[in-house]
Amino acid sequence: MPDAIVLLSGGLDSYTAAAMARAEGFRLFALTIRYGQRHTREIEAARMVAAWLHVERHIELDVDLSAFGGSSLTTAAPVPKDRPANLQDIPSTYVPARNTVFLALALAWAEALGIGDIFIGVNAIDYSGYPDCRPEFIAAFERLASLATARGVGGSPFRVHTPLITMTKGDIVRKGQELGLDYGLTHSCYDPDPMGRSCGRCDSCRLRAQGFAQAGIADPLSGR
Repeated sequence: MPDAIVLLSGGLDSYTAAAMARAEGFRLFALTIRYGQRHTREIEAARMVAAWLHVERHIELDVDLSAFGGSSLTTAAPVPKDRPANLQDIPSTYVPARNTVFLALALAWAEALGIGDIFIGVNAIDYSGYPDCRPEFIAAFERLASLATARGVGGSPFRVHTPLITMTKGDIVRKGQELGLDYGLTHSCYDPDPMGRSCGRCDSCRLRAQGFAQAGIADPLSGR
């Protein structure tokens, strides 16, 4: 059975991507990053998701990007709500270089374990316009990995798998249902209340709602 590193945030996308990796026969090593985000609800969700997936090992790593600021997810700046669906600007919820940092950490663990496969749940169809969710970024990171590691220089490349990258949110939800996933374990909201309940108005909440509506499936977190 081959091994894979999966980046696990506790959200719908990373859960689905990890489950797809498991369905392909990979044994999973899950990496969750506490990056200084404003709330810990997604970390709790990541733990539940990791347990559901029966991962071989789950590491929660502290890399406090809030020291740099630059995002409403790591500072006290307000999270944007009710943005038009077709707005093309990069929102303040973009965390500078977050996926680059996350993939670099996953790469380090992968090389330490002798693993050549990394899974990340990025999506370039129904997303908030983040530059580090695009196929060209993933391709560039794979090239970097081949140059920056002993494994890569030795002729054993890394592959960064992005099984969701061309799927709509509706496609993702349908795939999750096909795999029997419990989306009630997940958390998507950028700005939950003190009880951990979703706001329903941030980009992430609205994209999630759109996905369940497209799939014709009730969101188990609806009303929570």
